[in-house]
Amino acid sequence: MTGGLLAAVRDLPPESTQQAVGYPSLFLLVALGALVPVVPTGAIVSSAAVVAFHQSSPFALLVVFLLASSAAFLGDLALYGLGLRGVRSRNGSRWLDALRARAAPDRLAHAQERLDTHQVSVLVLSRLVPAGRIPVMLACLLSRMPLRRFARGDAAACLAWAATYQLIGVLGGSLFPEPWQGVVAAVGLTVLVSGAPAVWRRLRGRRRDGGLRREDA
Repeated sequence: MTGGLLAAVRDLPPESTQQAVGYPSLFLLVALGALVPVVPTGAIVSSAAVVAFHQSSPFALLVVFLLASSAAFLGDLALYGLGLRGVRSRNGSRWLDALRARAAPDRLAHAQERLDTHQVSVLVLSRLVPAGRIPVMLACLLSRMPLRRFARGDAAACLAWAATYQLIGVLGGSLFPEPWQGVVAAVGLTVLVSGAPAVWRRLRGRRRDGGLRREDA
């Protein structure tokens, strides 16, 4: 499977075909990833930036940035709007339940504490910190933050997020002569950045559990 993927990336189509297919796909995948938080949108943006970096068009990177940030913003607004309907309903909603299931209690409590005094900065950091977006969004929902206020903070968050992952892609594209090599490097780096916090939390939890067991003994 990996060999087939690498072969497909090596044999890239002409630039016109890349743009005609790649730009709509980028927008749809990022919007879907914002709405359904299982799609690795950071890796998608970084990969698109690598391909854009190797194109001759001077505006390719700008188009990737605008598409990624606007798609993330619209996806966030759609998810937040669906969550608000659940908060306002007596019976809740499956969207709100899904957000609750993906938000760790400790991270939700931390987001709620900081939300009162640092709304915009918390929203921006929530998109830059891996697995930070959903707890902060749920905290906003539980505090019944209006959609317009959420949108103002989320717009800055989506711009910062798109710029960060595009920078990863540009870095990968500049280090390697072939686009497929940059894509592999960018995807690997984004996976490493996204997975490192979760691994650290698990190791810290195991150390804490081990210490408690020794104290009980």
